[in-house]
Amino acid sequence: MKMKLKKIMGIIASSILLVGLLAGCTQPKGKEKASKEVEENAEVKEIKPEEGASLILWDNGGAEAEWANYVAEEFEKKYNVPVEVQEVSHTDAAGKLETDGPAGLGADVFNAAHDHLGTLVSGGLVYDNYFADDYKKDYMDAAVKGTSFIDKDGELKMYGFPIAIETYALYYNKDIVKKVPETWDELFEQGKQFQEGSTKKDRKYGLMMEPGNFYYTYAFMAGYGGYIFGNDNTNPEEIGINSEGAIKSGELMKKIHSELLPLKKEDITGDVISSFFNENKLAFRISGPWDVKNHKDAGINFGIAPLPKLDNGETPKSFSGIKAYYVNSYSKYPEAATLLAQFASSEEMLLKRYEMTGQLPPKNSLLENDTIKQDEVSMAFLEQAQNAVPMPNIPEMQAVWGPMETAYTAIWNDGMDPKKALDAAYEQIEDAISTQKK
Repeated sequence: MKMKLKKIMGIIASSILLVGLLAGCTQPKGKEKASKEVEENAEVKEIKPEEGASLILWDNGGAEAEWANYVAEEFEKKYNVPVEVQEVSHTDAAGKLETDGPAGLGADVFNAAHDHLGTLVSGGLVYDNYFADDYKKDYMDAAVKGTSFIDKDGELKMYGFPIAIETYALYYNKDIVKKVPETWDELFEQGKQFQEGSTKKDRKYGLMMEPGNFYYTYAFMAGYGGYIFGNDNTNPEEIGINSEGAIKSGELMKKIHSELLPLKKEDITGDVISSFFNENKLAFRISGPWDVKNHKDAGINFGIAPLPKLDNGETPKSFSGIKAYYVNSYSKYPEAATLLAQFASSEEMLLKRYEMTGQLPPKNSLLENDTIKQDEVSMAFLEQAQNAVPMPNIPEMQAVWGPMETAYTAIWNDGMDPKKALDAAYEQIEDAISTQKK
């Protein structure tokens, strides 16, 4: 397949892509610069594995390792390139590559969480996605955005080859809920009806969620038009967590607390929520696919639906996490490695991954696949994923979690005015980011 060659200039991560893939160079990124003579619209040849290539692939253990080995076997059949699969957690891969990559010991292709991408790109550790134009057309917007990063020249580039996406949605007990709520007003109405007359001895709740966890509360903030950073969460110079939309999310949390969940934040843990749901004492909860097995094993008759619409008519925009394969810029076989990442994220391999792991594929065409469409649970999460926002992958995001937990906890536990709580969080985040720059 012939591709349009994008302008490949600037940061280390971009230069080796052109050098490595077109010239067959095996030098680490930054050792050579791309030729300025290659025009932006020039056509390039189809890449092929280097002669004698062999690859190392890092992925998680368990079912994901089984899938990775299946991919390795199928890839070798097609390209005659052996692939050794090694178990390295997708949350550990980025840190491990920082030391192993320059030493020539890292995997050629590795699975990593998308919010580590900023560190990988800043360290010159990954190629950008050679087939990015195709992926931008064929993959979910959240998956594309989550695996893209702005380089030092201010150009947004896609680096990852997405293989899975996850987000959270609304769990409901089918024995309690007779009509899935389409709006939060409907949810409040049903939730209050269910918990009417409950006692301390036999307590029931209409809704449970973790009120201090910004991973969840962000959905309301974004649904009301709030944001964390400017320019689609890529510009840390613009902080929006005390915007009008964010304030409205705080007001909604106060309403949930007063009408549906009058407990302190410290008393609402994931285990507590699961227990109430598994005892048929909870109508609704907000969680991700990691709780499906838990409730199935408990024999609960439950369903999952996208988060109900807010009073502005918008669906809450949940956070999403994206697992993706990345190509190590220190790989001795960059062309073979790029082909492996592309092969693993193909429709055929992603469907196989779904069948083996249950993880949701981020390729748009698979939303119409019969195997997936027949699974109501998967389709509900995928539908919510269409309205999801990838967690920001810039390093400054680490300064956000603590202050936002403090802000929502103060709103929930103490009834603090949302604007005051979020203004305080703004100052803490701004100060922390300023300290990071020093």
